[in-house]
Amino acid sequence: MNRLNHRLTGPADAPIVLFLHGFMGSLTDWQTVIDALEGEYRCLAVDLPGHGDSTGFSDSAYTMEGAARLVVDLLDELEVSRANVVGYSMGGRLALYLAIEYGERCERLCLESASPGLELEVDRITRRGLDEARAIRLETDDYDSFLEEWYRQPLFATLSAKEELISGLLEARRANDPHELARSLRGMGTGRQPSLWERIATLEVPTLAMSGALDGKYVEIAEKMAVLNDRVRAVSVPNTGHIIHLENPEAFILLLRSFLQSII
Repeated sequence: MNRLNHRLTGPADAPIVLFLHGFMGSLTDWQTVIDALEGEYRCLAVDLPGHGDSTGFSDSAYTMEGAARLVVDLLDELEVSRANVVGYSMGGRLALYLAIEYGERCERLCLESASPGLELEVDRITRRGLDEARAIRLETDDYDSFLEEWYRQPLFATLSAKEELISGLLEARRANDPHELARSLRGMGTGRQPSLWERIATLEVPTLAMSGALDGKYVEIAEKMAVLNDRVRAVSVPNTGHIIHLENPEAFILLLRSFLQSII
């Protein structure tokens, strides 16, 4: 395979919005948001390497640099010169990387629960060890058990009272190949990503850094990015955790639409 699986919907002459999902996700994660926007925007959702139907790439594709190159190649193929880029979690880290490395291809940037990475090398080394252990589990253990444990992490604590959301997540995640997810974790995990903190000040596109108000870690990250660059606006969504577009889609869509329509 030499290109990302994708879905493009909406009016042919409308502004493009590119959606990048998180770890273990797929392009279908964005369907509720796309349904709300595709009447006024051309919505491009992709399966990132190791997810959905974007599998079987060479090892270099399962890195931040390689995945970014594949996204840019897809934009070239579709004759899209600039896109509004929306990314959640891992997809948000990739979106930020795209906006810094390929700023000329990015009109606006919306980051949902996303980080510029780990600042210290010692922390990246520790995280790589954790991700390697998780990758081995994905390759050798029961996948359903892995999924259950993943969504019981403190990061997703706000889902604990919403069993219907967890059930839907687990069902969607079972469509992925755990061996491909292991490749993604090894290549695009936070421990492998070069820290982008020192480059936040160079970000030249209008950026919305969205976090759930109950997700304290990412509220702090968004606010710190806003301090480093006045093009970044940090917004926290009340009574919401890490997966804003799932837990509170109405608020997410309202904020995203307002951001896309705002005057630069």
